[in-house]
Amino acid sequence: MDVSGGRGQPRPGNDESAEHTGPEAPAPGGTGDAPTAPSAPTPADAKDARPEGPTPDAGAPAPESGTPQDTGAAPDHGPPAHGRDRAPEHPEPPADRPARAPAGRPEHPDHPFAHSGSGKGQAPQRPEERRRGGLLMGRPFGVPVYVAPSWFLVAILITWVFGGQIDRVLPELGAASYLVSLFFAVAFYASVLVHELAHTLAALRFKLPVRRIQLQFFGGVSEIEKEAETPGREFVLAFVGPLLSLVLAGLFYLGLLAVDPSSVPGVLLAGLMVSNLIVAAFNLLPGLPLDGGRMLRAVVWAITGKPMTGTVAAAWVGRALAVCVLIGLPLLTQSGALGSDAVDNVGMDTVLDALLAAILAAIIWTGAGNSLRMARLREHLPELRARTLTRRAVPVESDTPLSEALRRANAAGARALVVVDADGVPVSLVREAAIVGVPEHRRPWVPAGTLAQDITDGMRVSAELAGEELLDALRATPATEYLVVEETGEIYGVLSAADVERAFVKAMARPS
Repeated sequence: MDVSGGRGQPRPGNDESAEHTGPEAPAPGGTGDAPTAPSAPTPADAKDARPEGPTPDAGAPAPESGTPQDTGAAPDHGPPAHGRDRAPEHPEPPADRPARAPAGRPEHPDHPFAHSGSGKGQAPQRPEERRRGGLLMGRPFGVPVYVAPSWFLVAILITWVFGGQIDRVLPELGAASYLVSLFFAVAFYASVLVHELAHTLAALRFKLPVRRIQLQFFGGVSEIEKEAETPGREFVLAFVGPLLSLVLAGLFYLGLLAVDPSSVPGVLLAGLMVSNLIVAAFNLLPGLPLDGGRMLRAVVWAITGKPMTGTVAAAWVGRALAVCVLIGLPLLTQSGALGSDAVDNVGMDTVLDALLAAILAAIIWTGAGNSLRMARLREHLPELRARTLTRRAVPVESDTPLSEALRRANAAGARALVVVDADGVPVSLVREAAIVGVPEHRRPWVPAGTLAQDITDGMRVSAELAGEELLDALRATPATEYLVVEETGEIYGVLSAADVERAFVKAMARPS
C-alpha cells in the first residue's frame, strides 16, 4: 500500500467527528490485575456529530484547553512572529485546484472552517512516555521492568513489620533483624517479578506485545497491549502467574526442609513460602481484576462465545469480592480465624486491618470497573476509521495569506489546510492551534506556510487504516495533524489527533 503521498490535488475528507466530551483516556491495567487496553483514542459514532467551534475569520481566537503533556507529540510553537509590517503583494491570490468531495459524500458549503476550540491538539500518546512508572530496573526478554515509587514505601513497611517478628524469633540478632527483614522485602518482590514474568512469557508466546512490567504498592502488573484471541489462551495467560507462585512456594518449602527453621535462612524461607502461597491464593480469587477473574472470564467466554459477557460476569464478581474483602477481612482478623489471637476491643491493629481491607477492596473494585471500560473500548475499537474521522482539506500555496486560505476553506466547507508546492505536491500541514493563535486583524499579513508543519513520512496515513492499525500508525509518529492519503497517493484530507481523542472518549461513554 503506497501511503507516501504524491502528486494530485487534495481530495477533501469527511468533515464529521465526535463531540468533545473529555480529554483523557483511562489508564491501562495489567495481567496481574486486568488486561490492558490500547492506550490511544478509540472510535465513536463519528458520522453523526461534528465538532462546533468558532470561525477563525469571524472573531477572536478560541480559548485553548488543556496543558500539553510530555508525550513526545509534535511541539506547538504558538502563533507566528509578527515581524512583517506590510502586506504582501498579491493583486490576485494564487489559484488552487478546487476541492472535490469523496465519492458518495456531499459537500457542505454552508459549513464554516471551524476549529474545535481545543487550541492545542494532542497526539495519541506513547504509553511508555506518558506513564513510565518509576525506576527502570532492566529489560528481561526485551520488556522493561519498572519499580514504582510506592514500592519503597511498602519495602519500609515490610521491613518494619517483619523485622519485629524476626526480633521475637531471633532476639540475638538485635538491630540486624531489620537488615534481614529488608532482604526479605527484596526477595518477596523478586518472587512477584517471577509471577509477572510468567504472564509476560505466556503473552510473548502467544505473540501479544507486552508494554512493561511494573512493581508497585500491592504487587506487580504486566501490561499487555492486546487481548488473547481465544478463551483457552486467556485462561493460560491468567493461570501461569499463580502457578509460578505455587511453584516458588514449593521450592521454598523444600529449601526449608534442608535448614534449621529457627535460623536466619529458615525464617526467610518460611516467610517467602507463606507469602507466595498468599499471592497465589489471592490471585486465584474469581473476580476481575485478579488472575482468577480472568480465568472466570475465559470460562464464561468459552461457554457463551462472547468475550464481553465473560468480562461483565467476572467484573461483577470482582465487585462482590471487593465488598467481601472490605467487610470480611477485618472480621476474620478480629475473630482469630487467620491465625492471630482473637480480640474483643478495638485497638491499633484492628484499625490497621480495616485500613488494609479498605485499600484492597478499593483496588479490586476500581480494577473491575476499569476492566469493563477496557472491554467496551475493545468492542468499539474497529469503528475507529481514518476515512470517517478525516476532515476535508483545501490546498493552498505557501505564500497564500491566512485570511484568503480560510475564506477558501469556508467556501468549500473544509476544516483543514494543506500547503502544496507549485506542482500540487503536499509539503506541510497548517496547524490548527497556530491558526487560532493569530488575531483576525493580522491574518491578511500572515502567509499560511508560516503556520505549517512539514509533512514527514510518518505523518502520512492511509485512508484505509482502522482500529488498532490506525492507532499504531498514530502512536509511531506523534503529531497534532496527519495527512490522510488514498492508496494511489491522492490526498483524502487531514486527520486531527484531537478528533481521534474525542472519538475515543465518546466511545468509552457508550453502552456496550
